[in-house]
Amino acid sequence: MDQPVLHPQIAAAYRVLETGEPISHAEALLLAELPGELALDLASLANKVKNRYGSGSEALHACSIMNAKSGVCGENCRFCAQSRHNRADIEVYDLVDAESVLIEARNCFSAGVSHFGIVTSGYGYKRINPEFQRVLDMIDRLHAELPELSVCASLGMLGEEPAAALAAHGIAHYNINIQVAPDRYSELIADTHSVEERIETIKLLRKNNISVCCGGIMGVGETMKDRIAMIFALQELDVSVIPLNVLVPIEGTPLAGKEPVSVAEIVKTFAICRLAHPHKVIKFAAGRETIMKDFQGLLMLSGANGYLTGGYLTTRGRDIADDQRFARQIATFN
Repeated sequence: MDQPVLHPQIAAAYRVLETGEPISHAEALLLAELPGELALDLASLANKVKNRYGSGSEALHACSIMNAKSGVCGENCRFCAQSRHNRADIEVYDLVDAESVLIEARNCFSAGVSHFGIVTSGYGYKRINPEFQRVLDMIDRLHAELPELSVCASLGMLGEEPAAALAAHGIAHYNINIQVAPDRYSELIADTHSVEERIETIKLLRKNNISVCCGGIMGVGETMKDRIAMIFALQELDVSVIPLNVLVPIEGTPLAGKEPVSVAEIVKTFAICRLAHPHKVIKFAAGRETIMKDFQGLLMLSGANGYLTGGYLTTRGRDIADDQRFARQIATFN
């Protein structure tokens, strides 16, 4: 029987599987133009690259987060329910106490999740103030009581002193997303702060040898070309973990009612991201069960080797036990 003939662009990209070297920006743009009927061929290659260079036979990278401070954020991120510029109906509260964080972390760890992130709303911390010190104290307590847990954080923009303090307190990963192509950040995401402020925080984290979790969001009005630009901006920043989110439109935000991106485009985006980042953790975050629904397994076979489980700050997530069963099924394809 004759072997199927691959599209020339996909055939050329197979060198990533052979060498472990990423595709170029120009190659990514050509792959982005492939018709939807070829998305599965591209996904198959990305899954092979992930198995060889990303996770291999190791378990999928699973993490869970806690919304430790909710709402009343002064930034005007267009997708975010926590911005005071938007009118989403969410629960609002100040920084929770350390005991609440510990209880949530214990529950996650006992359910088998080894990475736990403390997330706070707001611009961030340019210096160590009493609230930031409370977060440091929470991190210390988690290390003391759950020494095998990887403690992570997402606290917004940072200054020199807070970044150095997080390193000294043993943070495992710090999440701060660039969200979209840098040159479209102010148009598509927010203009109360700049993407350069986020990038400066990433550089501070790297300077302090903190592993950076940084990715973006699909469905906010960007093009495939924009997504490629974001993917290669992440390559330049040399981040360790890349979370890819699919927009969950929330009532009360400017993006409520936004038409979803097609499954084929999302598959291509995940696959191209894997081919541009053969050795990184690529994590499927928001939008798995709410937007992708029946197709979330396909996304996990398109280059992803990690996922966010539990809640997504202001939207309902997926039960950790269900996700673990899901991960075991995905592992049978490795």
